[in-house]
Amino acid sequence: MKNNKGMTEIVKTITSLVEPAILLYGIHITLYGHLTPGGGFAGGMILAFLFILLFIAYGKDEAFKKLKFPQEHIFDSIGIIGLLFLLSMIFFAGGHYALELINKVYSGRAYHLFSAGPMMLENIAIAVKVGASVFMVFAVLSVFGKEKKND
Repeated sequence: MKNNKGMTEIVKTITSLVEPAILLYGIHITLYGHLTPGGGFAGGMILAFLFILLFIAYGKDEAFKKLKFPQEHIFDSIGIIGLLFLLSMIFFAGGHYALELINKVYSGRAYHLFSAGPMMLENIAIAVKVGASVFMVFAVLSVFGKEKKND
C-alpha cells in the first residue's frame, strides 16, 4: 500500500538527516546575532523554515501530530511577552535601550557570547516570536487553502 501523504521516502530521509543541523544553525544564528550577522529575526526564520520543511516533507496530518498547531499561538505570545518584559526592565532601570543597563549590570568582554548583556535574551524572544508567527501563517494558509481539484 502506497502512502500518499507527504513526499517520497527519499525526501523524508533527507529531511530527518538535515533536521538537527537546521535546528542547531537557527539556534546558533539567534544566540550569536549580536556578534555576527543574524539575530532574532534571522534565527526565527530559519526555525520556521525547519517547521515548514517538516510540514512539506511529511504531509499535513503527520506534521500536525509532531507540531501541535494550536500551541503555536502560545509560543507567539511568549515571544512578545518576553520581549516586552525585557524592554520594560531596561526602561525601568533608567537605561537608554541597552547601553546603560550593560554598563550597570554586566560589563562583559568584547566578542564573547554574553558581551551584549540583555541583547541575547532579546534575540531569543524575537526568534520565538518570528518563528511561531511565520509557522502559524504557513499552517493557516495550508489548512484553509484551496484544494487542488482533479478534473
